[in-house]
Amino acid sequence: MQRDYFLRFNIAGFSYYEGAIAFKKLQIGKKLNLKPEPKNVHDKHAVEIYFKTLKLGYIPRQDSRKIALLLKYGFDKFQARIQCINPEAHPEAQIEVILYLVEKKAV
Repeated sequence: MQRDYFLRFNIAGFSYYEGAIAFKKLQIGKKLNLKPEPKNVHDKHAVEIYFKTLKLGYIPRQDSRKIALLLKYGFDKFQARIQCINPEAHPEAQIEVILYLVEKKAV
């Protein structure tokens, strides 16, 4: 499997959702799940970020449009992982995520 760097960002809205509940369970390298939220009244391109069943927040608005459109049209080759954890930072900057494009090699 080949992974190529695509994007790096802090989770938007981390302090407003279940980030505090999930914080002690989060570790560098843990996989996160992305879920488009097209009915979001504030941003029709919103993409939610989950750790298991816990909503951590969103991909930042300045990056969400391109990700949401790719997901909408069936491009599911993203892999989101925790890149950095900084408990001393402001809650909106505590968790950094790296987004990879993943391509499975043909055998």
